[in-house]
Amino acid sequence: MAGFEGRIALVTGAGSGIGRAAALRLARDGAIVVATDVRGDAARETALLAGSGAVALELDVRDPASWERVLASLPAAPLGVLVNGAGVTGLGAGAGAAAQDPETLSLETLRAVLAVNLEGVVLGCRYAIRAMRERGGSIVNVSSRAGSIGVPGAVAYGASKAAVGSVTRSVALHCAGAGLAVRCNAVVPGAIDTPMWGALLGDGPDRAERAARVGAEVPLGRMGTAEEVAEAIAWLASDGAAYVTGTEIVVDGGMAAGPVARRG
Repeated sequence: MAGFEGRIALVTGAGSGIGRAAALRLARDGAIVVATDVRGDAARETALLAGSGAVALELDVRDPASWERVLASLPAAPLGVLVNGAGVTGLGAGAGAAAQDPETLSLETLRAVLAVNLEGVVLGCRYAIRAMRERGGSIVNVSSRAGSIGVPGAVAYGASKAAVGSVTRSVALHCAGAGLAVRCNAVVPGAIDTPMWGALLGDGPDRAERAARVGAEVPLGRMGTAEEVAEAIAWLASDGAAYVTGTEIVVDGGMAAGPVARRG
């Protein structure tokens, strides 16, 4: 796989989960990683893990002014990669959590989830295109299997991720039509064991048992890891995927293919 030496890889939502794994993976391939997160401390922790040359910046992906501050603060190197990894479910315990079934989903919850998962991606693509216009680059959006199926208890989250697929294709065609060497693709993770699954798995002594039950529904027999998704992100971002744009790579252990009939 082609390296990223001398190029900046800006990762949103880099404070944990898939975003952090992507930042560390791109750093290993030589990228100048800019780890961003609305939680500045978490972004700084990722930058420390990524090693020498990595930078941490606080970014609220919902806010154009925050994007402009981050772009103005980038190291003196071309932006070659943007990973739109920031996302929220709006589910589970804690601030902002609420029911998301069709009958009780509030507009407040819907708008809060869309603001991060959809508006944040649109803004990221907008600013990345501007920064990559002269030298080209790659945008990788993090979607979800929830955007490809019906999820009765996560209407807002599923809708936001379905929209990410459409945005990805539209951005890819826009850049191609404008003659820009800017590619845009998405990864579509399935059941990945990250902090975002905390609402379903919990953090008690039975967490491993619950994860095993989820994994049993996956054809490959387990939940995936953030690092496995990061491998797909790194490939899409690389020159090895130079002829790939406007597509989605599914990383779900075979769930999209259908149920598996286990033998024995």
